[in-house]
This record gives sequence, structure tokens and C-alpha cells, in this order.
Amino acid sequence: MRTTGEAGAGTWPRDEAEALKVQDGLRALVSRASIGALASARHVAGLDVAYAKDESVVAGAVAVIDPGTGEVTETSTATRPVEFPYVPGLLAFREIPALLDALDRLTTPPDVLVCDGYGIAHPRRFGLACHLGVLTGLPSFGVAKTAFIGVFDEPGARRGDWSPLLDGGEEIGRVLRTQEGVKPVFVSTGHRVGLDETVELTLRLATRYRLPETTRQADRLSRLALAAAQR
Repeated sequence: MRTTGEAGAGTWPRDEAEALKVQDGLRALVSRASIGALASARHVAGLDVAYAKDESVVAGAVAVIDPGTGEVTETSTATRPVEFPYVPGLLAFREIPALLDALDRLTTPPDVLVCDGYGIAHPRRFGLACHLGVLTGLPSFGVAKTAFIGVFDEPGARRGDWSPLLDGGEEIGRVLRTQEGVKPVFVSTGHRVGLDETVELTLRLATRYRLPETTRQADRLSRLALAAAQR
């Protein structure tokens, strides 16, 4: 299903300066206008990665879930050598090649991508969810375990309570309580989605645990794929 991503496949940046130029160029392609796809989505893809201890290999995983039933309808994994250094704010360049490979192996294109990471809640407003959304053309957003940037007030204690995540006065995401008695998650838009609908879908996907089931399944799959690759 690779689309726009093919254009950069042969010229993937190898250092920070090149990556910043690519990031700046792709950031202009991000659409913050929703296409209304989340409410009717039936194939919601969760994406996550796992790294080898020495960070020489990364395993990318995709778990596709029907949010109406909670059923995992398809999974896919891929492993790749890590070819980009660790630079905060540029982690997508380490992870996207394996994630694109995994997405390519799906038989049914997903309706939306849910990334374990950030969308516009990023210093340059271009986190992993934005990057993957632009490369694939798919609606996308991020659900992160911790805040990368921004300030916020602690949301209420009930499931569904939220508070705005702010940076320089701009709302860049929502701090969302998915379950009572657990820490909140940090939801931010990536590409072609609205913030309200990302919160609603996150709650639909997080019926029992703090993290959405898409992330939980993709995390498990990425670890299994990494272990298999290192045997």
C-alpha cells in the first residue's frame, strides 16, 4: 500500500541535517482538516516498534482492529537494520522504514493509523503520526504514554476526562484519562483527522486498559518479531 513513501525510499536521510530538511518539507503537507473517517472506521491499525538491546535492529508491527467488535482482523511485522542515529525529535527516521514494510504486507488497507507516539505534539509539529500520515495518505494520530513537549493540568479522575496539552498557547493535543485510577495518555492529531474524533476513537479502543488495544497488540507483535529475528 506504499504511496508517497516510495518517493523518499531511495534517498532516506542518514544524518540530522538531511532529516531536518526532509521533515521541514513534509511538514507542509500535513492536513489538520478532518475527512470524517474515524467514526465509521472498521480497520484501525495500531503501529509500534521494538529495538534490539544494541539498537542495531528495529522490528515494526501493525495490528488491525475492528473497533466495533474489538477483534484483531490482521497483523503484519517487518524487521530492519537501524540506519539513523538517535536524535530526539527525529525518531521517526529510525522507525518508519520498518513500519512501512509492515504496512505493505497487509492485505486490506487500514482506514486510520494509530501510532505509539506523537502527531503535532512535537517541537516542529511533525511527529511520527504526521510523518506516516503524509507518506501513506491515511488519516493518522498519536497516542503517547508521556508528554514530549507542552504543559497541562491533570485531567479529572473519571474515564473520558481530559485537559488540553498546550505549547505556546496552542492546543497541540489532549491529556486523556482512559481508565479510572491510571495515568492519562497524550493524544495528538497527525494527518487528516480532528482532535475530538481522535479522543473518541481512543476511548473506543481502550475499553479495559490504559492504552488502546491497537497499541497493546502492536507492542506485543513487535517484541515477538524482534525475538524471532534474533534467534
